[in-house]
Amino acid sequence: MNSLSSLEEEIGSILGLEKDQLVFSYKQVDGVINLDLITFNPRHNQSFLFHSVKAIDKKEALEKLLDYTKSNFRKEESYTLQWVKIGEPNLHTSYFRAKNIYEVLDKFYYERDVNSYRIYNISLNPIS
Repeated sequence: MNSLSSLEEEIGSILGLEKDQLVFSYKQVDGVINLDLITFNPRHNQSFLFHSVKAIDKKEALEKLLDYTKSNFRKEESYTLQWVKIGEPNLHTSYFRAKNIYEVLDKFYYERDVNSYRIYNISLNPIS
């Protein structure tokens, strides 16, 4: 039986990210656990939504997230997004996997003010 921390570590290992680059955000709403996995990029000091799942408890949520990470994540389209935080001079490039461009925008704007960022380009990456 996998513990919650070992499931979190396995997900991080698959993604190639350190523990301090991942936030597992659990919220209980109407008896359902919502788990948002947030990734943190120390290069530009920003975090983005990686994926969300709903489950009956934390373990099931992590198992669903692990399954997504192992089997579905690499099957989604790859996007490149160029953006700047308004008031700062540096253009940043971030990469997302998503079903469509709307999901990319949802992941980018997760828990941030849409008026504080300017997106210059979103492109679907070629299939490799």
